[in-house]
Amino acid sequence: MSMKDRVAIITGASRGIGAAVARKLAAEGMAVTLAAKTLEESGDVPGSILSVAEEIRAAGGRALPIQTNVRDEEAIERMVARTVEEFGRVDVLVNNAGALWWYPVTETPAKRFDLMIDVNVRASFLASAAVLPHMKKNRWGHIINMSPPIDLDVLPGKVGYFISKYGMSMLTMGLAQEVKSLNIAVHSLWPVTLIESMATMHFNLGGPKMWRKPEILADALWAVVNKEPSLRTGKVLLDEDILGQEGISDFSGYNCTPDGQPMRIVWDKSGKQG
Repeated sequence: MSMKDRVAIITGASRGIGAAVARKLAAEGMAVTLAAKTLEESGDVPGSILSVAEEIRAAGGRALPIQTNVRDEEAIERMVARTVEEFGRVDVLVNNAGALWWYPVTETPAKRFDLMIDVNVRASFLASAAVLPHMKKNRWGHIINMSPPIDLDVLPGKVGYFISKYGMSMLTMGLAQEVKSLNIAVHSLWPVTLIESMATMHFNLGGPKMWRKPEILADALWAVVNKEPSLRTGKVLLDEDILGQEGISDFSGYNCTPDGQPMRIVWDKSGKQG
C-alpha cells in the first residue's frame, strides 16, 4: 500500500524506538510529527526531536517537531491540531512516550507512580481521543500503543509499571471494538527481547550483547500500518511474529553486537522463553 500521502504522529520521538519509527515512516514517504517533552538534547541524554527532524529532512522527508508534554491534555490537543494544520490529516498515531520504574510497591513513590500512569496510559488515552475525529473523517487510521501482552506472572516487583502498561493494552482491546466499523484499527506492539534504549541503559537492564536495535520495532510497526486497518485490530502484536509474517526469520541483523544473544522478555504459557 502506498503511504506517501499519509501522516503519522509519534510521541517520545527524540531518540530510541520513537526516533527509529519516525525515520522508518519518513523513509517510506509518510509525513511525521515528532513529539517530545524537550526540544534540545542535554549533555547526558543525546538526541532530540530537532536533530531527528533535521536528519529526516536532509534525507528528503517531511518532519514536524513539536514540543509536547504528554502529561498536559492541552499540549496533546495542540500537537494534533498543529499536525493537521501543517499536513492536513492524521492517519497513524504511535503512543510511544513512556516512563519506567521497575521496583516493588513499597519502593515506588507516589510521584513515580503518577508519572507512569500519566505518561503511559493517560497520555495514550487522551492522544487516541484527540486523533479519532480526524481518522473518522477519512475512515482510515491506525493507533499503535507500545504495550505488552497481559501476563500476571510478571507483576511482582514491577506492579506500578505494569498497571500503566497493561492499561495501554486494555485501551487497545476496548477502543478497537469502538472504532472497528469506521476502518480504524488499534494495536499494541511489543518486542520479545530487550531493546537498546535510554530505559535499558539507565536501569542497567543487561548490556549491548543482550539488546536488539530499535529498528526491529520500527520495521514491525511499518508492516502493520502499511496495510488496511480492516485486516486486524485489537491485538497485542509481537515484533518477531509480525516480521515472520513478512517472511523474515533471521533477526540477527538487529542485534546490537555481532555476537549478540538478546534477552527475551516474553514467555510462553509453559514458562519457556520465546
